[in-house]
Amino acid sequence: MDPIGPKSMFTRSRSCNSTTSSINSNNNGGSHRSKLSRTFHKVINFRNSDNKHGMGACVFPSQHKFECYNPNPDPKFKHKAILEALLAKIFASVTSIKAAYAELQMAQNPYNNDAIQAADEAIVEQLRALSELKRKFLKKELDLSPQVTLMLAEIQEQQSLMRTYEITIKKLESDVETKDSMIVSFHKQFKDCVEINKSLEKKLNASGPLYVFDNLKLSRLNVSHFIEVLHKALRSVRSFVKLMVKEMELANWDLNEAAKAIEPKALFIKESHRCFAFESFVCKTMLRSFNLFDYGVNKELNPKKPDPEQCFIEFKRLKSVNPRSILALNPNSLLGKFIRAKYFDLVHAKMECSFFGNLNQRKIVTSGGFPDSGFFTAFAEMAKRFWMLHRLGLSMVEPVSVFEVKRNCRFSEVYMENVSEESLFSGEINDGNVDIRVIFTVVPGFKIGKTVIQSQVYLSPVITPPFPLESGACGSAWLVAYKVQLGY
Repeated sequence: MDPIGPKSMFTRSRSCNSTTSSINSNNNGGSHRSKLSRTFHKVINFRNSDNKHGMGACVFPSQHKFECYNPNPDPKFKHKAILEALLAKIFASVTSIKAAYAELQMAQNPYNNDAIQAADEAIVEQLRALSELKRKFLKKELDLSPQVTLMLAEIQEQQSLMRTYEITIKKLESDVETKDSMIVSFHKQFKDCVEINKSLEKKLNASGPLYVFDNLKLSRLNVSHFIEVLHKALRSVRSFVKLMVKEMELANWDLNEAAKAIEPKALFIKESHRCFAFESFVCKTMLRSFNLFDYGVNKELNPKKPDPEQCFIEFKRLKSVNPRSILALNPNSLLGKFIRAKYFDLVHAKMECSFFGNLNQRKIVTSGGFPDSGFFTAFAEMAKRFWMLHRLGLSMVEPVSVFEVKRNCRFSEVYMENVSEESLFSGEINDGNVDIRVIFTVVPGFKIGKTVIQSQVYLSPVITPPFPLESGACGSAWLVAYKVQLGY
């Protein structure tokens, strides 16, 4: 049913009043008409009382006479409504100030002069509006329509919130763009670092190009070149030993027992020194038959000495070749045979089965393949470096020989280098009878003509020397096992 407006109610009230008067004047006390009239008035009164605004209601007085009036609202209610409208207007202004301040901050970076001025004017405008509200409130001059003010304040607040959200979205989008640019920059830096690392690795890694030898002629080859290649080979030994020790730990090996199996009489001052025993085992295995022209690959009794120039050409060719490609292209080459032979000498079948649970790598190596494992890749790289060292030794004019130091020999700085300096010369040994002795050789030494490349040894102090040495006779007492000159 449609609501009845004030004008229609007033019109109907007048009509009802005239109709009732006419009925009363024509019929003095007709009971059924009086009853109908009262019922009609009740219906009109019920519909008018349904009006929620209290504007222009039609009431039925006790004397059965209608009075149409527009009552004034309660002063307390009106004052409360005005205060609510005032607070809503204040909060709307504060929200607008927040939105304008957010716009001001957003316009700072990147700098936007027009946006800054607009935001500044908006803030000043809202502050003036608040100041005016304060003045009217203190002087009791507020003339607000509660309903209209509430509605306008709600609209203003929602608009300000929308502006704030838009600014927040722009700020987040700007942050995303900044992060994206940072990601791109970091990717570029990462690529640059990778390239730098590759460049450094090529310089430090013998598998990479040895740029020193690019334009080097055979006639200018000297001991320093041999030492450089030797250091790279020893670096590969240490990398392989670390990998081997890691596999031992994963296989639950007792590292003390493993080191003792290699050097039964060695007493290690520190646990970390056990790695020297493993390095000794690897170096001695890899340098076995180094004195032979074919490195013991063909097992000939009297192998012919190869041409030094051809050996140097092979060395320069191998410095940038991957061992995998060598085995793939020519598995029966001397280098391919050398890698297989040294793998079988160094990695026992029981060791391989303990490390990997099977002998698949051994089968692949036997068939001339290249196992796809980090362990064999590290070994093949190390083997290639020793083969290159051998080829370089054959390229030199002066003969090259290898020597190993006997156990219990007195330390000589001319022929030896201690691998654990901190364990001996710490100031704890003051007894004059204490002598420094060799426990075992870690890396055999080299002699190139009259030049000695020191052997790296593990030392230990002893109280009484086990046997006397002739003064000045250090060399003849301990140069053993490998002192056969290349080519002689």
